[in-house]
Amino acid sequence: MNARAQFVAFSTIVRKEVTRFTRIWVQTLIPPAITMALYFVIFGNLIGSRIGPMGGFDYMAFVVPGLIMMSVISNSYSNVVSSFYSAKFTKCIEEIQVSPTPNYIILCGYVLGGCLRGLMVGAIVTVLSLFFTKLHIHNLAITISIIFLTAFLFSLAGMVNAIFANSFDDISIIPTFVLTPMTYLGGVFYSISLLPEFWQGVSKLNPILYMVNAFRYGILGVSDVNVTTAFAGIMIFIVVLFIFCLYLLEKSARLRS
Repeated sequence: MNARAQFVAFSTIVRKEVTRFTRIWVQTLIPPAITMALYFVIFGNLIGSRIGPMGGFDYMAFVVPGLIMMSVISNSYSNVVSSFYSAKFTKCIEEIQVSPTPNYIILCGYVLGGCLRGLMVGAIVTVLSLFFTKLHIHNLAITISIIFLTAFLFSLAGMVNAIFANSFDDISIIPTFVLTPMTYLGGVFYSISLLPEFWQGVSKLNPILYMVNAFRYGILGVSDVNVTTAFAGIMIFIVVLFIFCLYLLEKSARLRS
């Protein structure tokens, strides 16, 4: 398969993914926007006014980067896991795999589709946040790179979940029991400097803490963790998950009947 044919295959998968989630935008783009708007009202205006400043900023400004990142993480993940498992369930993925399309093209197509949905929701949430607070970007390069890498990473994680899932119930287990608790405990709503020393150490084992804080540094210029460490950790996770996904696509009997 030459490079032009690979590009056609890749762009076809990406267009299919984008068309899928934009055709049902009422179910894919609006609900997270409503949820985050409620967070802005409840945590930013009602509770935040009683909490006071955090990290040198008012609570609304502090919590907005975390909420944007939370929406990107959950939507990147859920797009790939639901779309790829549906293709597996209807055996469409078998038809793609028997074609000359390389597995890395299939993987990159689905992952980029997840990234685009996550980033689109993140952009909607960012616009909504401007009705509640002013955002002054401290470092645009860090802001854009960290949010794209995070969307890429959780799209890969969604692919792993989709390959191992045996039913539609299985695709909700990891988000419910692993992803959501890690996100809520990942420094979205608070600075870990408020925690006792022991729990600060425990929190630093949560990779989402580094993504949220690196993104917060890009917008506000403050972070509880080293930003270089955050980038290094994300890149390592991406490389490991990318190789693991390729291995699963090549070897996993779960994709074939």
